[in-house]
Amino acid sequence: MMVYLVAFSIVVLLFFLIQNKIRASFLFVGLVLVYYFLDLITLDKMLHGFVNPSLITLVLLLLVSIVFEKTSFIAFISNKLFSPSYRYSLLKMSLFTSLFSAFLNNTAVVASMISVVNKNKFHAPSKLLLPLSYAAIFGGTITLIGTSTNLLINSFMIENHLEPLALFDFIYVGIPIALLGAFALLFIARFLPNIKVDTQKQNYFIEAKVLNDSKLIGKTILDNHLRNLEYLFLSEILRDNSVTSPVNPNEIIKKDDILLFTGDIKHLAILKQFHGLKLEDNYHTLNENIIEAIVSHESILINKTIKETNFRSKFNASVIAIKRGKEQLSGKISEIKLQVGDSLVLAYGKDFLKRDNIDKNFYLINDELKIEKKLNNTQSIIVLGGFFLVLFLSFIGTVALVKGLFALMILFIGLQYISLGEIKRRFPYELMLIIGSALGVATVMIQSGLANNLAYFINNVFGSLGVFGAFIAIYLMTFLLTEIITNNAAAALAFPIAYSTALSFDSSVLPFVMAVAYGASASFLMPYGYQTNLMVYSAGGYDMKTFFKSGIVVSVVYSILVIGLIPLFFPF
Repeated sequence: MMVYLVAFSIVVLLFFLIQNKIRASFLFVGLVLVYYFLDLITLDKMLHGFVNPSLITLVLLLLVSIVFEKTSFIAFISNKLFSPSYRYSLLKMSLFTSLFSAFLNNTAVVASMISVVNKNKFHAPSKLLLPLSYAAIFGGTITLIGTSTNLLINSFMIENHLEPLALFDFIYVGIPIALLGAFALLFIARFLPNIKVDTQKQNYFIEAKVLNDSKLIGKTILDNHLRNLEYLFLSEILRDNSVTSPVNPNEIIKKDDILLFTGDIKHLAILKQFHGLKLEDNYHTLNENIIEAIVSHESILINKTIKETNFRSKFNASVIAIKRGKEQLSGKISEIKLQVGDSLVLAYGKDFLKRDNIDKNFYLINDELKIEKKLNNTQSIIVLGGFFLVLFLSFIGTVALVKGLFALMILFIGLQYISLGEIKRRFPYELMLIIGSALGVATVMIQSGLANNLAYFINNVFGSLGVFGAFIAIYLMTFLLTEIITNNAAAALAFPIAYSTALSFDSSVLPFVMAVAYGASASFLMPYGYQTNLMVYSAGGYDMKTFFKSGIVVSVVYSILVIGLIPLFFPF
Protein backbone atom coordinates (compact mmCIF):
# COMPACT_ATOMS: atom_id res chain seq x y z
CA MET A 1 0.00 0.00 0.00
CA MET A 2 2.83 2.36 0.91
CA VAL A 3 4.50 1.82 -2.47
CA TYR A 4 1.34 2.78 -4.35
CA LEU A 5 0.87 5.87 -2.19
CA VAL A 6 4.44 7.07 -2.81
CA ALA A 7 4.14 6.26 -6.53
CA PHE A 8 0.94 8.29 -6.76
CA SER A 9 2.58 11.23 -4.97
CA ILE A 10 5.55 11.19 -7.39
CA VAL A 11 3.17 11.18 -10.39
CA VAL A 12 1.34 14.18 -8.90
CA LEU A 13 4.67 15.91 -8.28
CA LEU A 14 5.73 15.32 -11.90
CA PHE A 15 2.39 16.62 -13.17
CA PHE A 16 2.73 19.91 -11.31
CA LEU A 17 6.41 20.29 -12.19
CA ILE A 18 5.56 19.94 -15.89
CA GLN A 19 2.68 22.43 -15.53
CA ASN A 20 5.17 24.92 -14.06
CA LYS A 21 2.38 26.86 -12.33
CA ILE A 22 3.60 26.24 -8.78
CA ARG A 23 7.17 26.90 -7.69
CA ALA A 24 9.29 23.75 -7.52
CA SER A 25 10.43 24.61 -3.99
CA PHE A 26 6.81 24.62 -2.74
CA LEU A 27 6.15 21.28 -4.42
CA PHE A 28 9.18 19.49 -2.99
CA VAL A 29 8.83 20.97 0.50
CA GLY A 30 5.10 20.22 0.47
CA LEU A 31 5.68 16.61 -0.58
CA VAL A 32 8.35 15.90 2.04
CA LEU A 33 6.05 17.39 4.71
CA VAL A 34 3.25 15.07 3.56
CA TYR A 35 5.65 12.16 3.93
CA TYR A 36 6.53 13.37 7.44
CA PHE A 37 2.87 13.65 8.49
CA LEU A 38 2.27 10.14 7.13
CA ASP A 39 5.26 8.83 9.13
CA LEU A 40 7.11 7.85 5.96
CA ILE A 41 10.16 9.86 7.07
CA THR A 42 11.37 10.89 10.52
CA LEU A 43 11.90 14.51 11.52
CA ASP A 44 15.65 13.97 11.91
CA LYS A 45 15.94 12.43 8.46
CA MET A 46 13.83 15.17 6.89
CA LEU A 47 15.87 18.00 8.44
CA HIS A 48 19.19 16.27 7.82
CA GLY A 49 18.90 16.96 4.09
CA PHE A 50 19.13 20.70 4.73
CA VAL A 51 22.53 20.42 6.44
CA ASN A 52 24.07 18.03 3.93
CA PRO A 53 27.75 19.02 3.32
CA SER A 54 27.29 19.16 -0.47
CA LEU A 55 24.30 21.49 -0.11
CA ILE A 56 26.29 23.80 2.19
CA THR A 57 29.15 23.70 -0.33
CA LEU A 58 26.76 24.66 -3.13
CA VAL A 59 25.38 27.61 -1.15
CA LEU A 60 28.90 28.85 -0.36
CA LEU A 61 29.95 28.50 -4.01
CA LEU A 62 26.99 30.55 -5.19
CA LEU A 63 27.82 33.27 -2.65
CA VAL A 64 31.50 33.27 -3.62
CA SER A 65 30.37 33.67 -7.25
CA ILE A 66 28.86 37.03 -6.30
CA VAL A 67 32.37 38.30 -5.58
CA PHE A 68 33.65 36.84 -8.86
CA GLU A 69 31.00 38.83 -10.74
CA LYS A 70 32.72 41.99 -9.50
CA THR A 71 36.18 41.07 -10.78
CA SER A 72 37.62 42.39 -14.01
CA PHE A 73 38.76 39.05 -15.45
CA ILE A 74 35.73 37.83 -17.35
CA ALA A 75 35.06 41.17 -19.05
CA PHE A 76 38.78 41.74 -19.83
CA ILE A 77 39.42 38.33 -21.35
CA SER A 78 36.08 38.05 -23.15
CA ASN A 79 36.75 41.28 -25.04
CA LYS A 80 39.72 39.52 -26.67
CA LEU A 81 37.67 36.60 -27.98
CA PHE A 82 36.21 37.95 -31.19
CA SER A 83 37.91 38.38 -34.55
CA PRO A 84 36.77 38.51 -38.20
CA SER A 85 36.84 34.69 -38.40
CA TYR A 86 33.48 33.40 -37.16
CA ARG A 87 34.66 29.82 -36.65
CA TYR A 88 37.73 30.90 -34.68
CA SER A 89 35.67 33.34 -32.58
CA LEU A 90 33.07 30.67 -31.84
CA LEU A 91 35.70 28.13 -30.77
CA LYS A 92 37.50 30.63 -28.52
CA MET A 93 34.24 31.79 -26.93
CA SER A 94 33.05 28.21 -26.34
CA LEU A 95 36.26 27.01 -24.71
CA PHE A 96 36.60 30.17 -22.60
CA THR A 97 32.98 29.89 -21.40
CA SER A 98 33.36 26.19 -20.61
CA LEU A 99 36.52 26.86 -18.60
CA PHE A 100 34.93 29.52 -16.43
CA SER A 101 31.68 27.58 -16.08
CA ALA A 102 33.63 24.62 -14.69
CA PHE A 103 34.31 26.64 -11.54
CA LEU A 104 31.81 29.49 -11.42
CA ASN A 105 28.04 29.90 -11.49
CA ASN A 106 26.87 29.37 -15.10
CA THR A 107 24.25 32.11 -14.86
CA ALA A 108 26.84 34.69 -13.79
CA VAL A 109 29.22 33.69 -16.60
CA VAL A 110 26.54 33.89 -19.29
CA ALA A 111 25.13 37.16 -17.91
CA SER A 112 28.62 38.69 -18.14
CA MET A 113 29.17 37.33 -21.63
CA ILE A 114 25.86 38.38 -23.20
CA SER A 115 26.75 42.07 -23.17
CA VAL A 116 30.22 41.31 -24.63
CA VAL A 117 28.67 39.22 -27.41
CA ASN A 118 26.14 41.96 -28.19
CA LYS A 119 28.90 44.56 -28.48
CA ASN A 120 31.27 42.56 -30.67
CA LYS A 121 31.73 44.29 -34.03
CA PHE A 122 32.34 41.22 -36.18
CA HIS A 123 29.39 38.81 -35.84
CA ALA A 124 25.64 38.95 -35.23
CA PRO A 125 24.82 38.08 -31.59
CA SER A 126 22.23 35.57 -32.83
CA LYS A 127 25.11 33.49 -34.27
CA LEU A 128 26.83 33.31 -30.88
CA LEU A 129 24.34 33.44 -28.01
CA LEU A 130 22.89 29.93 -28.26
CA PRO A 131 26.38 28.38 -28.53
CA LEU A 132 27.30 30.50 -25.48
CA SER A 133 24.56 28.82 -23.42
CA TYR A 134 25.48 25.34 -24.62
CA ALA A 135 29.17 25.95 -23.85
CA ALA A 136 28.23 26.99 -20.29
CA ILE A 137 26.34 23.69 -19.89
CA PHE A 138 29.36 21.77 -21.22
CA GLY A 139 31.61 23.53 -18.71
CA GLY A 140 29.34 22.64 -15.82
CA THR A 141 30.02 18.95 -16.45
CA ILE A 142 33.80 19.24 -15.97
CA THR A 143 33.99 19.48 -12.17
CA LEU A 144 32.00 18.61 -9.09
CA ILE A 145 31.31 22.31 -8.49
CA GLY A 146 30.53 23.14 -12.12
CA THR A 147 26.77 22.86 -11.69
CA SER A 148 24.32 22.54 -8.84
CA THR A 149 23.21 19.18 -10.28
CA ASN A 150 26.61 17.58 -9.64
CA LEU A 151 26.59 18.77 -6.04
CA LEU A 152 23.02 17.53 -5.63
CA ILE A 153 24.13 14.09 -6.84
CA ASN A 154 26.98 14.21 -4.33
CA SER A 155 24.45 15.01 -1.60
CA PHE A 156 22.57 11.82 -2.48
CA MET A 157 25.84 9.87 -2.34
CA ILE A 158 26.52 11.15 1.17
CA GLU A 159 22.92 10.52 2.31
CA ASN A 160 23.19 6.91 1.18
CA HIS A 161 26.56 6.38 2.91
CA LEU A 162 28.47 6.11 -0.37
CA GLU A 163 31.92 7.55 -0.98
CA PRO A 164 31.58 11.25 -1.90
CA LEU A 165 32.59 12.35 -5.38
CA ALA A 166 35.92 14.17 -5.71
CA LEU A 167 36.35 17.62 -7.24
CA PHE A 168 37.78 16.33 -10.52
CA ASP A 169 35.97 13.00 -10.89
CA PHE A 170 33.99 14.57 -13.73
CA ILE A 171 36.94 15.67 -15.90
CA TYR A 172 37.29 12.33 -17.71
CA VAL A 173 33.93 12.80 -19.39
CA GLY A 174 33.50 16.56 -18.98
CA ILE A 175 36.66 17.66 -20.82
CA PRO A 176 35.92 15.59 -23.97
CA ILE A 177 32.37 16.99 -23.90
CA ALA A 178 33.68 20.58 -23.73
CA LEU A 179 36.25 20.03 -26.49
CA LEU A 180 34.19 18.00 -28.95
CA GLY A 181 31.05 19.95 -28.02
CA ALA A 182 32.79 23.14 -29.18
CA PHE A 183 33.24 21.60 -32.64
CA ALA A 184 29.59 20.46 -32.63
CA LEU A 185 28.67 24.11 -32.14
CA LEU A 186 30.42 24.91 -35.43
CA PHE A 187 28.03 22.50 -37.13
CA ILE A 188 24.85 23.97 -35.60
CA ALA A 189 25.89 27.45 -36.76
CA ARG A 190 24.02 26.71 -40.01
CA PHE A 191 20.74 26.60 -38.04
CA LEU A 192 21.26 29.91 -36.26
CA PRO A 193 19.62 33.06 -37.68
CA ASN A 194 21.86 35.92 -38.79
CA ILE A 195 20.02 38.81 -37.12
CA LYS A 196 21.77 42.15 -37.12
CA VAL A 197 21.85 44.07 -33.85
CA ASP A 198 19.66 46.86 -35.26
CA THR A 199 16.85 44.46 -36.15
CA GLN A 200 17.26 42.10 -33.20
CA LYS A 201 15.22 44.33 -30.91
CA GLN A 202 12.23 44.60 -33.24
CA ASN A 203 10.04 42.15 -31.35
CA TYR A 204 9.85 44.28 -28.22
CA PHE A 205 6.32 45.28 -27.39
CA ILE A 206 6.09 48.87 -26.09
CA GLU A 207 3.00 50.58 -24.72
CA ALA A 208 2.26 54.33 -24.53
CA LYS A 209 -0.88 56.17 -23.42
CA VAL A 210 -2.42 59.32 -24.95
CA LEU A 211 -3.09 61.77 -22.09
CA ASN A 212 -6.20 63.96 -21.95
CA ASP A 213 -4.31 67.17 -22.84
CA SER A 214 -2.25 65.65 -25.64
CA LYS A 215 -1.85 67.66 -28.86
CA LEU A 216 -2.11 64.36 -30.76
CA ILE A 217 -5.86 64.13 -30.10
CA GLY A 218 -8.08 64.81 -33.09
CA LYS A 219 -5.32 64.33 -35.67
CA THR A 220 -4.56 61.29 -37.82
CA ILE A 221 -1.61 58.96 -37.40
CA LEU A 222 -0.12 60.47 -40.54
CA ASP A 223 -0.59 64.08 -39.38
CA ASN A 224 1.03 63.26 -36.02
CA HIS A 225 4.07 61.78 -37.81
CA LEU A 226 3.63 58.47 -36.00
CA ARG A 227 3.60 56.46 -39.19
CA ASN A 228 7.25 56.37 -40.25
CA LEU A 229 9.28 56.53 -37.05
CA GLU A 230 12.85 55.39 -37.66
CA TYR A 231 13.17 52.83 -34.86
CA LEU A 232 9.62 52.23 -33.68
CA PHE A 233 6.57 50.90 -35.51
CA LEU A 234 2.98 51.59 -34.43
CA SER A 235 1.45 48.12 -34.64
CA GLU A 236 -1.83 48.47 -32.68
CA ILE A 237 -4.18 50.90 -30.99
CA LEU A 238 -6.08 49.75 -27.92
CA ARG A 239 -9.32 51.73 -27.51
CA ASP A 240 -12.26 50.86 -25.25
CA ASN A 241 -10.92 47.31 -24.80
CA SER A 242 -10.81 46.67 -28.54
CA VAL A 243 -7.67 46.35 -30.65
CA THR A 244 -7.16 48.09 -34.00
CA SER A 245 -4.55 46.27 -36.07
CA PRO A 246 -3.09 46.96 -38.56
CA VAL A 247 -3.28 50.70 -37.96
CA ASN A 248 -4.62 52.80 -40.86
CA PRO A 249 -2.56 55.98 -41.50
CA ASN A 250 -5.84 57.95 -41.46
CA GLU A 251 -6.87 56.64 -38.02
CA ILE A 252 -7.66 59.59 -35.72
CA ILE A 253 -6.07 59.61 -32.27
CA LYS A 254 -8.47 59.94 -29.33
CA LYS A 255 -7.90 60.62 -25.64
CA ASP A 256 -7.02 57.60 -23.51
CA ASP A 257 -5.90 55.65 -26.58
CA ILE A 258 -3.12 53.20 -25.84
CA LEU A 259 -0.60 53.01 -28.68
CA LEU A 260 1.30 49.76 -28.99
CA PHE A 261 4.70 49.96 -30.68
CA THR A 262 7.26 47.36 -31.65
CA GLY A 263 10.86 48.40 -31.99
CA ASP A 264 14.29 49.02 -30.55
CA ILE A 265 14.13 49.69 -26.82
CA LYS A 266 17.22 51.87 -27.04
CA HIS A 267 15.20 54.51 -28.85
CA LEU A 268 12.29 54.91 -26.44
CA ALA A 269 13.26 58.56 -26.05
CA ILE A 270 11.76 59.16 -29.51
CA LEU A 271 8.32 59.03 -27.90
CA LYS A 272 9.21 61.98 -25.65
CA GLN A 273 8.91 64.36 -28.63
CA PHE A 274 5.16 63.72 -28.84
CA HIS A 275 3.19 65.96 -26.48
CA GLY A 276 0.94 64.07 -24.06
CA LEU A 277 2.25 60.61 -24.97
CA LYS A 278 3.48 58.70 -21.95
CA LEU A 279 4.87 55.25 -21.39
CA GLU A 280 2.51 53.42 -19.06
CA ASP A 281 3.40 53.80 -15.37
CA ASN A 282 7.01 54.71 -16.12
CA TYR A 283 9.45 56.79 -14.13
CA HIS A 284 10.80 60.11 -15.37
CA THR A 285 14.46 59.61 -16.31
CA LEU A 286 14.16 56.76 -18.80
CA ASN A 287 17.69 57.23 -20.13
CA GLU A 288 19.13 56.56 -16.66
CA ASN A 289 16.96 53.80 -15.23
CA ILE A 290 16.31 51.17 -17.90
CA ILE A 291 17.18 47.51 -17.35
CA GLU A 292 16.41 44.33 -19.26
CA ALA A 293 15.31 41.35 -17.15
CA ILE A 294 14.39 37.75 -17.98
CA VAL A 295 11.56 36.08 -16.02
CA SER A 296 13.21 33.19 -14.15
CA HIS A 297 12.04 29.63 -13.43
CA GLU A 298 11.40 30.57 -9.81
CA SER A 299 9.48 33.77 -10.48
CA ILE A 300 6.13 34.41 -8.81
CA LEU A 301 5.08 36.18 -12.03
CA ILE A 302 4.69 33.02 -14.12
CA ASN A 303 1.17 32.61 -15.57
CA LYS A 304 0.08 35.90 -13.99
CA THR A 305 -0.50 39.32 -15.51
CA ILE A 306 1.43 42.40 -14.44
CA LYS A 307 -1.80 43.84 -13.08
CA GLU A 308 -2.47 40.75 -10.93
CA THR A 309 0.96 40.82 -9.31
CA ASN A 310 0.92 44.50 -8.29
CA PHE A 311 4.24 44.71 -10.11
CA ARG A 312 5.21 48.30 -9.40
CA SER A 313 4.86 48.17 -5.61
CA LYS A 314 6.43 44.70 -5.40
CA PHE A 315 9.58 45.56 -7.37
CA ASN A 316 9.65 49.38 -7.47
CA ALA A 317 9.72 49.12 -11.25
CA SER A 318 7.31 49.15 -14.15
CA VAL A 319 7.25 47.15 -17.37
CA ILE A 320 7.54 49.39 -20.42
CA ALA A 321 8.32 46.71 -23.00
CA ILE A 322 8.10 42.95 -23.33
CA LYS A 323 9.51 40.36 -25.74
CA ARG A 324 8.84 36.63 -26.08
CA GLY A 325 11.24 35.09 -28.59
CA LYS A 326 9.85 35.66 -32.08
CA GLU A 327 6.23 35.53 -30.93
CA GLN A 328 4.11 38.54 -31.89
CA LEU A 329 2.31 39.73 -28.76
CA SER A 330 -0.94 41.65 -28.76
CA GLY A 331 -3.14 43.59 -26.34
CA LYS A 332 -2.36 45.64 -23.27
CA ILE A 333 0.97 44.88 -21.61
CA SER A 334 -0.51 44.83 -18.12
CA GLU A 335 -2.94 42.08 -19.19
CA ILE A 336 -0.42 39.74 -20.88
CA LYS A 337 0.18 36.57 -18.87
CA LEU A 338 3.91 36.34 -18.28
CA GLN A 339 5.85 33.18 -19.06
CA VAL A 340 9.23 31.79 -18.09
CA GLY A 341 11.82 33.40 -20.37
CA ASP A 342 9.88 36.57 -21.18
CA SER A 343 12.26 39.48 -21.63
CA LEU A 344 11.02 42.61 -19.85
CA VAL A 345 12.33 46.15 -20.14
CA LEU A 346 11.91 47.77 -16.74
CA ALA A 347 11.98 51.39 -15.65
CA TYR A 348 13.17 51.05 -12.07
CA GLY A 349 13.21 53.13 -8.90
CA LYS A 350 16.04 53.93 -6.50
CA ASP A 351 15.85 50.87 -4.27
CA PHE A 352 15.26 48.37 -7.09
CA LEU A 353 18.58 46.54 -6.58
CA LYS A 354 18.26 46.47 -2.81
CA ARG A 355 15.06 44.44 -2.84
CA ASP A 356 15.35 40.80 -1.81
CA ASN A 357 12.97 39.57 -4.52
CA ILE A 358 14.84 40.75 -7.64
CA ASP A 359 17.30 37.87 -8.04
CA LYS A 360 14.60 35.32 -7.26
CA ASN A 361 12.35 36.56 -10.06
CA PHE A 362 14.70 37.80 -12.78
CA TYR A 363 17.98 37.24 -14.57
CA LEU A 364 19.36 40.75 -15.17
CA ILE A 365 21.35 40.87 -18.41
CA ASN A 366 21.81 44.58 -19.18
CA ASP A 367 25.39 45.59 -18.43
CA GLU A 368 24.53 49.28 -18.54
CA LEU A 369 23.08 48.89 -15.07
CA LYS A 370 26.04 48.92 -12.70
CA ILE A 371 24.73 46.54 -10.08
CA GLU A 372 27.85 46.57 -7.91
CA LYS A 373 31.12 48.45 -7.89
CA LYS A 374 33.81 46.48 -9.74
CA LEU A 375 36.93 45.31 -7.91
CA ASN A 376 40.28 46.68 -9.08
CA ASN A 377 42.98 44.44 -10.56
CA THR A 378 44.73 43.80 -7.24
CA GLN A 379 41.47 42.88 -5.53
CA SER A 380 40.50 40.68 -8.48
CA ILE A 381 43.82 38.80 -8.21
CA ILE A 382 43.21 38.23 -4.48
CA VAL A 383 39.75 36.82 -5.25
CA LEU A 384 41.00 34.52 -8.02
CA GLY A 385 44.09 33.43 -6.09
CA GLY A 386 42.13 32.73 -2.93
CA PHE A 387 39.53 30.66 -4.78
CA PHE A 388 42.02 28.48 -6.63
CA LEU A 389 44.10 28.04 -3.47
CA VAL A 390 41.02 26.63 -1.73
CA LEU A 391 40.39 24.30 -4.69
CA PHE A 392 44.02 23.14 -4.68
CA LEU A 393 44.06 22.47 -0.93
CA SER A 394 40.81 20.55 -1.31
CA PHE A 395 42.21 18.53 -4.23
CA ILE A 396 45.32 17.42 -2.31
CA GLY A 397 43.21 16.65 0.77
CA THR A 398 44.72 19.28 3.07
CA VAL A 399 41.51 21.25 3.70
CA ALA A 400 37.91 20.17 3.14
CA LEU A 401 36.25 22.20 0.38
CA VAL A 402 33.39 23.37 2.58
CA LYS A 403 35.84 24.54 5.28
CA GLY A 404 37.97 26.38 2.72
CA LEU A 405 34.94 28.12 1.25
CA PHE A 406 33.79 29.21 4.71
CA ALA A 407 37.24 30.74 5.32
CA LEU A 408 37.16 32.42 1.90
CA MET A 409 33.75 33.96 2.58
CA ILE A 410 34.95 35.30 5.92
CA LEU A 411 37.98 36.81 4.16
CA PHE A 412 35.81 38.45 1.48
CA ILE A 413 33.47 39.88 4.10
CA GLY A 414 36.43 41.18 6.12
CA LEU A 415 37.96 42.84 3.04
CA GLN A 416 34.50 44.31 2.23
CA TYR A 417 34.40 42.62 -1.17
CA ILE A 418 30.88 41.50 -0.25
CA SER A 419 28.45 42.81 2.35
CA LEU A 420 26.05 40.97 4.62
CA GLY A 421 23.23 42.80 2.82
CA GLU A 422 24.35 41.32 -0.51
CA ILE A 423 24.53 37.84 1.03
CA LYS A 424 20.99 38.19 2.34
CA ARG A 425 19.74 39.51 -1.00
CA ARG A 426 21.43 36.85 -3.12
CA PHE A 427 21.09 33.88 -0.77
CA PRO A 428 19.76 30.88 -2.80
CA TYR A 429 16.75 30.10 -0.60
CA GLU A 430 14.80 28.43 -3.43
CA LEU A 431 17.60 26.09 -4.42
CA MET A 432 18.30 25.19 -0.80
CA LEU A 433 14.64 24.31 -0.23
CA ILE A 434 14.45 22.22 -3.41
CA ILE A 435 17.63 20.24 -2.73
CA GLY A 436 17.07 19.83 1.02
CA SER A 437 13.56 18.49 0.53
CA ALA A 438 14.50 16.48 -2.58
CA LEU A 439 16.92 14.47 -0.46
CA GLY A 440 14.00 13.53 1.79
CA VAL A 441 11.81 12.60 -1.19
CA ALA A 442 14.58 10.36 -2.56
CA THR A 443 14.95 8.69 0.84
CA VAL A 444 11.24 7.84 0.91
CA MET A 445 11.37 6.51 -2.66
CA ILE A 446 14.13 4.10 -1.60
CA GLN A 447 12.74 3.12 1.81
CA SER A 448 9.19 2.58 0.52
CA GLY A 449 10.39 0.15 -2.13
CA LEU A 450 9.21 2.32 -5.07
CA ALA A 451 12.76 2.78 -6.37
CA ASN A 452 13.28 -0.99 -6.14
CA ASN A 453 10.09 -1.68 -8.09
CA LEU A 454 11.11 0.76 -10.83
CA ALA A 455 14.56 -0.80 -10.91
CA TYR A 456 12.94 -4.23 -11.25
CA PHE A 457 10.90 -2.89 -14.18
CA ILE A 458 14.05 -1.56 -15.87
CA ASN A 459 15.75 -4.90 -15.21
CA ASN A 460 12.90 -6.78 -16.89
CA VAL A 461 12.72 -4.49 -19.92
CA PHE A 462 16.45 -4.06 -20.49
CA GLY A 463 17.72 -7.22 -18.81
CA SER A 464 18.43 -8.88 -22.14
CA LEU A 465 20.87 -6.08 -22.89
CA GLY A 466 22.58 -6.54 -19.54
CA VAL A 467 23.84 -3.88 -17.19
CA PHE A 468 24.93 -1.64 -20.07
CA GLY A 469 21.36 -1.54 -21.39
CA ALA A 470 20.05 -0.57 -17.95
CA PHE A 471 22.71 2.13 -17.72
CA ILE A 472 21.55 3.60 -21.06
CA ALA A 473 17.93 3.44 -19.87
CA ILE A 474 18.78 5.45 -16.73
CA TYR A 475 20.62 8.06 -18.79
CA LEU A 476 17.76 8.42 -21.30
CA MET A 477 15.16 8.61 -18.54
CA THR A 478 17.07 11.46 -16.83
CA PHE A 479 17.71 13.12 -20.20
CA LEU A 480 13.96 13.21 -20.94
CA LEU A 481 13.06 14.36 -17.43
CA THR A 482 15.43 17.32 -17.55
CA GLU A 483 13.78 18.57 -20.74
CA ILE A 484 10.32 18.67 -19.17
CA ILE A 485 11.18 19.66 -15.58
CA THR A 486 14.16 21.42 -14.01
CA ASN A 487 17.59 19.77 -13.98
CA ASN A 488 17.71 19.47 -10.18
CA ALA A 489 14.22 17.99 -10.03
CA ALA A 490 15.20 15.47 -12.73
CA ALA A 491 18.28 14.43 -10.76
CA ALA A 492 16.27 14.15 -7.53
CA LEU A 493 13.73 11.78 -9.09
CA ALA A 494 16.21 9.76 -11.15
CA PHE A 495 18.87 9.12 -8.49
CA PRO A 496 16.93 6.66 -6.29
CA ILE A 497 15.91 4.69 -9.38
CA ALA A 498 19.51 4.63 -10.63
CA TYR A 499 20.80 3.61 -7.20
CA SER A 500 18.33 0.73 -6.89
CA THR A 501 18.97 -0.37 -10.49
CA ALA A 502 22.71 -0.60 -9.83
CA LEU A 503 22.07 -2.73 -6.74
CA SER A 504 19.68 -5.00 -8.64
CA PHE A 505 22.43 -5.74 -11.18
CA ASP A 506 25.01 -6.10 -8.40
CA SER A 507 26.92 -3.36 -10.21
CA SER A 508 29.03 -0.44 -9.06
CA VAL A 509 26.75 2.51 -8.29
CA LEU A 510 29.15 5.06 -9.78
CA PRO A 511 28.41 4.65 -13.54
CA PHE A 512 24.66 4.89 -12.85
CA VAL A 513 25.18 7.97 -10.67
CA MET A 514 27.23 9.58 -13.44
CA ALA A 515 24.48 8.74 -15.95
CA VAL A 516 22.05 10.73 -13.80
CA ALA A 517 24.49 13.63 -13.38
CA TYR A 518 25.18 13.97 -17.10
CA GLY A 519 21.58 13.24 -18.09
CA ALA A 520 20.32 15.99 -15.80
CA SER A 521 22.70 18.50 -17.43
CA ALA A 522 21.64 17.58 -20.97
CA SER A 523 19.16 20.43 -21.47
CA PHE A 524 19.59 21.45 -25.11
CA LEU A 525 16.26 20.98 -26.89
CA MET A 526 14.12 23.72 -25.36
CA PRO A 527 14.76 27.18 -23.93
CA TYR A 528 12.81 26.53 -20.72
CA GLY A 529 14.84 23.64 -19.29
CA TYR A 530 17.91 25.55 -18.15
CA GLN A 531 18.44 29.12 -16.96
CA THR A 532 21.18 30.02 -19.46
CA ASN A 533 18.97 28.85 -22.35
CA LEU A 534 16.29 31.21 -21.06
CA MET A 535 18.73 34.09 -20.92
CA VAL A 536 19.72 33.81 -24.59
CA TYR A 537 16.26 32.87 -25.92
CA SER A 538 14.88 36.37 -26.41
CA ALA A 539 18.28 38.09 -26.50
CA GLY A 540 19.19 36.06 -29.61
CA GLY A 541 15.80 36.37 -31.29
CA TYR A 542 15.44 32.57 -31.46
CA ASP A 543 12.34 30.46 -31.93
CA MET A 544 11.50 26.94 -30.77
CA LYS A 545 12.42 25.47 -34.16
CA THR A 546 15.95 26.85 -33.94
CA PHE A 547 16.39 25.49 -30.43
CA PHE A 548 15.11 22.06 -31.38
CA LYS A 549 17.22 21.66 -34.53
CA SER A 550 20.38 22.85 -32.78
CA GLY A 551 19.58 20.89 -29.65
CA ILE A 552 19.12 17.61 -31.52
CA VAL A 553 22.65 17.79 -32.95
CA VAL A 554 24.24 18.77 -29.64
CA SER A 555 22.20 16.16 -27.73
CA VAL A 556 23.35 13.36 -30.05
CA VAL A 557 27.04 14.30 -29.76
CA TYR A 558 26.75 14.80 -25.99
CA SER A 559 24.88 11.51 -25.46
CA ILE A 560 27.32 9.46 -27.55
CA LEU A 561 30.21 10.82 -25.49
CA VAL A 562 28.44 10.22 -22.17
CA ILE A 563 27.29 6.68 -22.98
CA GLY A 564 30.68 5.77 -24.43
CA LEU A 565 33.00 7.36 -21.86
CA ILE A 566 31.28 6.75 -18.49
CA PRO A 567 31.67 2.92 -18.57
CA LEU A 568 35.26 3.39 -19.76
CA PHE A 569 36.30 5.46 -16.73
CA PHE A 570 33.72 4.17 -14.23
CA PRO A 571 33.40 0.41 -14.85
CA PHE A 572 30.33 -1.56 -13.85
